[in-house]
Parts: sequence; structure tokens; C-alpha cells
Amino acid sequence: MYGMRADDSAPATHFRSDRLCRVNGELFFSTRENTLEGPFNSAEKAEQEIQAYIARMQLLDSNR
Repeated sequence: MYGMRADDSAPATHFRSDRLCRVNGELFFSTRENTLEGPFNSAEKAEQEIQAYIARMQLLDSNR
């Protein structure tokens, strides 16, 4: 997929990958900022928190 992120200087190819991973049996999600968020009890709860995280990051960007 070609497109630009807000911080990109030119269009580039971006690949979506699975954000969920298990570390020592616990479920986390990884962020573009290279953090692991969690742990979560279920994939459904992690997916909800991914959406909440994205909303928070978009709000922070809009306030800049």
C-alpha cells in the first residue's frame, strides 16, 4: 500500500502486521513508538485497547 503518514516526507510502502504478541505467556500489543502495551486477559480486550491507544495518539497529534 502506498501512502503518506503525517510525518513522512514522501509516499512509501507500509505493511500492516499483527500488533498482538505473547511475552512469557502474556498478551501485549506493539506500537509504532516501539513500546509494548499490556498485558491483557484476552485478544478482544487488547483490540479494544489498541483502538483506545490510537485515539489517544491522534488526539495528541491534533493538539500540536
